Amino acid sequence: MPVVKTLIVFVHGWSVTNTDTYGGLPLRLRAEAASLGLDIRIEEIFLGRYISFHDEVRVSDISRAFRTAVADELSALLQDGTRFVCITHSTGGPVIRDWWQRYYASNPQAGICPMSHLVMLAPANFGSALAQLGKSRISRLKSWFEGVEPGQGVLDWLELGSKEACTLNMEWLCSDGSQIGPTGIFPFVLTGQSIDRSIYDNLNAYTGETGSDGVVRVAAANLSGTYIKLLQEVPQAIPGKPGAFSARELKVETICQAPKTALRVISGKSHSGEKMGIMRSVKVTQNDVNSMETINAILACMQVASGDQYDALCDRFRAETDAVQKAEQVEIEQRLFRSDVRFIHDRYSMVIFRVQDDEGHPVADYDLLLTAGPDSDPNHLPQGFFIDRQRNAINPDTITYYLNRDVMKGTGEITGSDKNPIRTAQAGSEMLGFRIIARPDNGFVHYLPCEFKASPDMLQTALHANSTTLVDIVLRRIVRKNVFLVGKVTSGTKAVNFAKTKPGDEIVG
Repeated sequence: MPVVKTLIVFVHGWSVTNTDTYGGLPLRLRAEAASLGLDIRIEEIFLGRYISFHDEVRVSDISRAFRTAVADELSALLQDGTRFVCITHSTGGPVIRDWWQRYYASNPQAGICPMSHLVMLAPANFGSALAQLGKSRISRLKSWFEGVEPGQGVLDWLELGSKEACTLNMEWLCSDGSQIGPTGIFPFVLTGQSIDRSIYDNLNAYTGETGSDGVVRVAAANLSGTYIKLLQEVPQAIPGKPGAFSARELKVETICQAPKTALRVISGKSHSGEKMGIMRSVKVTQNDVNSMETINAILACMQVASGDQYDALCDRFRAETDAVQKAEQVEIEQRLFRSDVRFIHDRYSMVIFRVQDDEGHPVADYDLLLTAGPDSDPNHLPQGFFIDRQRNAINPDTITYYLNRDVMKGTGEITGSDKNPIRTAQAGSEMLGFRIIARPDNGFVHYLPCEFKASPDMLQTALHANSTTLVDIVLRRIVRKNVFLVGKVTSGTKAVNFAKTKPGDEIVG
């Protein structure tokens, strides 16, 4: 087998202050790769160090600094056309994606990116529910992030539905996939869905949230997402009701499906920690069998050299992920002197809703209901389907829903090892719809209620297992004609007080 020269750059996650966060992974990869013909010498492994724990530092600042770091430290090694493999953890994934998008994907004149493979471990590609806790509360959870001091600028990016994250992810969701290949990059997501209950925080349920690794949801790590844009129909006057208008229907304007992207859920791994962390728990010694699944997945990623190989690995990872999630569906926590606790690990979906009007103004005050059934009724949603809702603190027009996709689609009976039922069969729902009531709903400028009626197609389009869907809802901004009136002025005309002018019955076009 020919020797392949491989240059590896590791990039850590948020709030890290010491390169020991990489654990034994760098040296372990070098040892395991020898049998595969990958020549990874220690001088070819670069441990990235960046500052994320100062409030003024943002993700875009870090990606700009990474560009300089590559030029300063790696330019001599890259002169002969050598490209590097980048292995990231947590926030390191979005940082490198921002760098790649900013300087290569959006800049055709830049040429071939010096990074050939991007292997992301537990990346917060669509953010983390923990980020909204803020500096004061999240500092207690430093063991989860393997850091000591949070930086507010990075936390703002990581908050679910942040403008920066949505902008970066839109570029990916609506791309044609041509960026994946030998002259582009090969992206991979490896993440766990297990909770290290020894460091579970009892005051914050997010650290034990099923469908996540205690910090990042599988759906938020996965790049294989969907984009949907819904536009409210043009308002029409209601016959027999002067001044009343209706625009009940939301219509699909755009649907984009992200390029097929590799996702592998690694069994028994959480976000951080020396015991279960997907990166930190890897030991240098090759007899560390608990890390072999992670090591083998990384090495499989590094060996991809063509589009066909990438496509085949995507399929392989999908099958392996299905097997892992099936095997881990029921977790039993044994407690001394107390009854055992059972946790059901279903597959989940995340849906990020952004609401604005057709003039581009964000709409922050609204009620958004999910509906199901032939009558588009919220009461027809299956029990246990809705898990969490979080509004973005900086952009209140954006709300993220966390949904149990398996329960929504319907599940069979789950039994324990004693054959006794843990959960009965769930019928699920065959439809999904959205209903929105925005405010103000009257006055000189206001909005009309509308909905996308529940349908099987929307359920299939919006909810994918282990995936995020970004939904833009565009409402019609209703402007009453009396916002601006013109009156004729002649000699002797008395002054007119228009302070009590009514909105009127007409609207502007």
